[in-house]
Amino acid sequence: MEAQALEFLKSLSESFGPSGFEREPVSLVKSYVQPFADEISGDKLGSLHFSAKGKPGEPVVLLPGHVDEVGFIVSGVNAHGFLTFNTIGGWFDQVLLGQRVKVRGSRGMVRGVIAAKPPHILPPEERAKVVPREKMFIDIGCSNEKEAKDMGVRIGDPVVPDSPFYIIEKNVYRKPEGGGEEKPAGTARLACGKAFDDRVGAFVAAEVVRRLKQERIAHPNTVTGAATVQEEVGLRGARTSAHVVQPDVCITLEVDIAGDVPGIEPHEAPTKMGLGPAILTYDASMIPNQALKELLISTAEERKIPFQLSQMKGGGTDGGAIHIANAGCPTVVLTIPTRHIHSHVGMLSLDDVDNAVTLLVEVVKRLDEKTVDSFTTI
Repeated sequence: MEAQALEFLKSLSESFGPSGFEREPVSLVKSYVQPFADEISGDKLGSLHFSAKGKPGEPVVLLPGHVDEVGFIVSGVNAHGFLTFNTIGGWFDQVLLGQRVKVRGSRGMVRGVIAAKPPHILPPEERAKVVPREKMFIDIGCSNEKEAKDMGVRIGDPVVPDSPFYIIEKNVYRKPEGGGEEKPAGTARLACGKAFDDRVGAFVAAEVVRRLKQERIAHPNTVTGAATVQEEVGLRGARTSAHVVQPDVCITLEVDIAGDVPGIEPHEAPTKMGLGPAILTYDASMIPNQALKELLISTAEERKIPFQLSQMKGGGTDGGAIHIANAGCPTVVLTIPTRHIHSHVGMLSLDDVDNAVTLLVEVVKRLDEKTVDSFTTI
């Protein structure tokens, strides 16, 4: 991954943008694609669209990745200056306590920490229980309500994790095909940070458009990347983007739940970090177009690009809205296996990201009018 692209991924991860407050990450995407995109536009909900035009009049290929992150919103400021909050998107209460956050108030950014009544003064029966979010608060260092208001904090202010982006470089060990002990198999770089769900998807879309233009790769279609908004609260940006772009085919870009952590069975989450991007065969919001899915599989096999097959019994993606938009749109989801999504720190392999970009470029070159028509011909 080039240094400029890695810096772009870092800035995207660290940017402030929970659902409904995505202007900063959308602006970052726009600035990045400005030098090479043939056309840049948006919709009135806030999503951004950027295109690489190949053969005029041919299929429109949509590559959406949502840029909103799960976060919080201030629901009240109590008499002692502590903030109550509601969640934006899905959070597991157990990952919240003790975490640093940033509150964007009317006078700028305010740092705080999510806290609750200390366990030292709880009775034994209470200490053994999980603390629900409703009993938590955000401490911004105030002693009364006036101090908090003087800092510019008020009801409705958005809150995100305070989590810097960083890289882990490590040796990789794999078991030989015939079995036996694990042996050295090269090195890898892992990225750690917040909001990979799903700014890595928007990043991949931008990199595909960049490569098509800067490397002058011929493709028989118009490829439109999209930085969509408000996915975490109901796939809302996907609906407006599909209406504006009118895609003929869609490859939604998302994260996957990496199942290579303790306690997860392979049938629950089959993908592993570092073994390639994954083709999602099923989720709660969409069953992919089968011919399009097979095209991704055959292209990866032909070009010897590592990939995995995945399924997810719960949850959904922007593809859930796009595949039933207008008269319907052949859609599949390509994912990046990611550990610890919907928490303060996710972890993914940069090799998986690079391979996703490479696979998409190869697939795009095959999406001519005849092939796209074949996805829905009876």
